[in-house]
Amino acid sequence: MAGKGGMDAMLKRLQEEKENEALPAEQKLIVDPNRVDAGTRVSIDEEEDVDPEEADAKRPKPVPKKNRRGSKALMKELEDAHALADLNKEKYTRLLADFDNMRARNEKENAKMFDYGASDAIEKLLPVIDNFERALGSLKEEEKTPFEEGIEMIYKQLMETLNKIGVEPMNAEGKEFDPNYHNAVIHVKDENLGENIVVEEMQKGYMYKDTVLRHSMVKVAN
Repeated sequence: MAGKGGMDAMLKRLQEEKENEALPAEQKLIVDPNRVDAGTRVSIDEEEDVDPEEADAKRPKPVPKKNRRGSKALMKELEDAHALADLNKEKYTRLLADFDNMRARNEKENAKMFDYGASDAIEKLLPVIDNFERALGSLKEEEKTPFEEGIEMIYKQLMETLNKIGVEPMNAEGKEFDPNYHNAVIHVKDENLGENIVVEEMQKGYMYKDTVLRHSMVKVAN
């Protein structure tokens, strides 16, 4: 059973709790010596009785964010970080555009060099093609042997292969003379033909893609 001192302390604590409950909410203060709260520990140096109607007006106002200590420096640091990010993004975008332009330029140059090398090699084959055509042109269709027919098939295969890589004969006969593609070696007068018409292609001209591989040697009327 609790002693007299213990009973007195209990009665005193009950009395204080009863008086505290009778106070307005703004004046209540609950203190538990055994309670420990997280956060900053504070102590009350003085107390002030406040009328409940004036409680809101007396309550301390929060400090605006822009006036809090350290927020100006943080805002400045954040603005600097945004500015640096924008600058880096601009540099990256410009560098990426330069890289794409350089890659496209290199691809174009490489393709041009490839076409130059290919046209040089194909041009050296044209005399061989001319000899094929002369030899086949001297044969009569009804007198062709199996060997000669085989040679003709090889010639056709060669021309089909060249066509697949972009080589095409000009076939100038019957077209209007164009010095960009034709080389006139003979001029004839013929009232039955129009002016500057190619009468005969004496040596075939060839195109490689959009480039003249060899001009046609032609006979031109009028």
